[in-house]
Amino acid sequence: MFSNYLIGLREGLEASLVVCILIAYLVKTDRRDALKPIWAGIAVAIALAFGFGCALEFGSQELTFQAQEALGGSLSILAVGLVTWMVFWMRRTARHLKSELHGRLDAALAMGTGALVATAFLAVGREGLETALFVWASVHAASDGTPRPLLGVALGLLTAVLLGWLFYRGALRINLAKFFTWTGGMLVVVAAGVLAYGFHDLQEADFLPGLTDKAFDISGTIPPDSWYGTLLKGVFNFQPDPTTLQAAVWLLYLIPTLALFLAPTRTPTPTPVRDKV
Repeated sequence: MFSNYLIGLREGLEASLVVCILIAYLVKTDRRDALKPIWAGIAVAIALAFGFGCALEFGSQELTFQAQEALGGSLSILAVGLVTWMVFWMRRTARHLKSELHGRLDAALAMGTGALVATAFLAVGREGLETALFVWASVHAASDGTPRPLLGVALGLLTAVLLGWLFYRGALRINLAKFFTWTGGMLVVVAAGVLAYGFHDLQEADFLPGLTDKAFDISGTIPPDSWYGTLLKGVFNFQPDPTTLQAAVWLLYLIPTLALFLAPTRTPTPTPVRDKV
């Protein structure tokens, strides 16, 4: 449940910050007349993300078991790729996000209502589609027959909306750079579990070999139905009897990705200009 809460919080907070920046800029520049098109674009983006998530969930139920596993595995790998790109992108551009959105909004204001709707839709829609895909993949991987994964996502999104509102009202100030670094690192750990489970799905669909080749089996020590087994699966998508391919994929993704993400960023030093003689 915690991993799904983290996904909802992290992805939802990015979308909330985008909305806050757009709305605050229009209010500050006394362009309240443009708020309706912005909210319309945001509403369309949310509806699209929700519809995409429903299509993934209900559409996959009509497939055969093999097709479901193949779809689940493929989309899990795609979701991990998108989330990995997203956490690195946010780490690199977070400090310039506000000025970038202001520039887009100025251009949209000059073009008219349609451009405002499109700007809000594109700014929020990308986050929404990424969230829907990664949430679906994570819930699919951590599914335990209970609504807890979806409850975790819902609580994370609600927390993100509340934090966004507090930011907008000026009632809350935190170091966003540190926040996104810590949550991004934890999200990489969650993504490693989703990726490993995606490869396991492809093995169950007979797309990849090695389903019976176990890396280890500690089910006797950590039973999957125990409270601590459930906790480990909910937080890290831990499986006590992974295949060799699962374990290898988990390690090959997690170690280099986390090392690159947590490595300190280097600011380029200006080249000294020599005087001409």
